[in-house]
Amino acid sequence: MLELQKLTKTYRTGDKALQNVDLVIPKGQVLALIGPSGAGKSTLIRCINRLVEPTSGKVLLDGENITALSSGGLRKMRRKMGMIFQEYALVERLTVMENVLSGRLGYVGFWRSFFRKFPQSDVDEAFRLLDRVGLLAMADKRADELSGGQRQRVGIARALIQNPQLLLVDEPTASLDPKTSRQIMRLICELCAERDLAAVINIHDVALAQMFVERIVGLKSGQLAFDGKPSDMSDAVLTSIYGEEDWHATIRQVEDEDADDMEAAT
Repeated sequence: MLELQKLTKTYRTGDKALQNVDLVIPKGQVLALIGPSGAGKSTLIRCINRLVEPTSGKVLLDGENITALSSGGLRKMRRKMGMIFQEYALVERLTVMENVLSGRLGYVGFWRSFFRKFPQSDVDEAFRLLDRVGLLAMADKRADELSGGQRQRVGIARALIQNPQLLLVDEPTASLDPKTSRQIMRLICELCAERDLAAVINIHDVALAQMFVERIVGLKSGQLAFDGKPSDMSDAVLTSIYGEEDWHATIRQVEDEDADDMEAAT
């Protein structure tokens, strides 16, 4: 279980990116984090694994206070938190397999990682994950030969090979076309269900969030503006977070496109 208690981040300029955010995310729950640009979504995710240091408040994973950990303790804790990035964060000159195995660097010694001498069990798991995300045939391709959707699938496999308890996903579909975006969101949610894995997904696309996740949290100016089921997110709620928009038409269009995808696949 992930718990945020009065999580606050204030920058040196005095800007408050987060203000007293309280959240509890149980094991196995996939949560979408929505809100306008500058609402604090990316900051929240990065405060959880302390890529950004919170100003105050607590982050607890299974009861352990992440915000109080030393640097050594934080390195060990980060093994339990897989991160999937908007810009993929792959090493372009390395192969798909090598990029996936880089998710095990926190578990092997320096020299073994330097010479890429991973245990056979790690290699076997990497093959299994590549098969699951549909990239087994591309294991020996360089990362810079892949499409955006394929790169994101490599990033998903790299995060999962850590065997994490929590996935932190930062705008996984921002650089992808609509059809690939739906495929990636569907894959992430399926994998979380298979592994009983909690996830926090920062996403700009409200319609995608409503289609795929069981809980949505809306941020506005660093504060909680909504916390509930997708079905509870009315046009009025969306307008209060983002401003005026024809939300029904936007969501209807995406649902129709997804139905077309499913029909084409059958």
